[in-house]
Amino acid sequence: MLEYLKQVDVQLLLTINHMHSTTLDNCMVIITHRYTWIPFYVGIIIFLFLKKRKDFFPILIFLIASVVCSDLFASSLMKPLFQRLRPCHNEQINGMLHLIDNVCGGRYGFISSHSANTFALSTFLCLYLGKEYKWIALLFIWAAIVSLSRVYLGVHYPSDIGVGAIAGMLIAFLFYRGYTIAIPKMIK
Repeated sequence: MLEYLKQVDVQLLLTINHMHSTTLDNCMVIITHRYTWIPFYVGIIIFLFLKKRKDFFPILIFLIASVVCSDLFASSLMKPLFQRLRPCHNEQINGMLHLIDNVCGGRYGFISSHSANTFALSTFLCLYLGKEYKWIALLFIWAAIVSLSRVYLGVHYPSDIGVGAIAGMLIAFLFYRGYTIAIPKMIK
């Protein structure tokens, strides 16, 4: 069964990776680059400041902590623990991949930090703002696109981003619960 799941993972990777075009390659490189999203993150911070001034600093601290924790979980715990080579570093399949120079990243890829981080951010903000701002759920589309860019570029298997997304959502949920428990007690 495990071997079958590995084969499905590789087939999905190859299918997504082979959908390339010059335009899509350039778009995916931009989407996957962490600095691309700095204006977006600044926009989120400004939005929180303008709409939630009373809770701004506590919510920002818990939000940042959830993303940092998801990043540490992915990069410092899971990748060294599992040591699963990224597809672009795996000599058994990297010859079958359409790779773009200088995009591969570190040696190990399970789980995807991009996926964990973007889904942690999306989940936390949806839990915090979702009742008031229904459109905030669109963040999950953003997180999915960023995550899929990693598969498209051949730097992660689909399972890397799937487990990364689940980990990021769970970590964000825990931090949001921590926020809902800790902050009301601190305010009293």
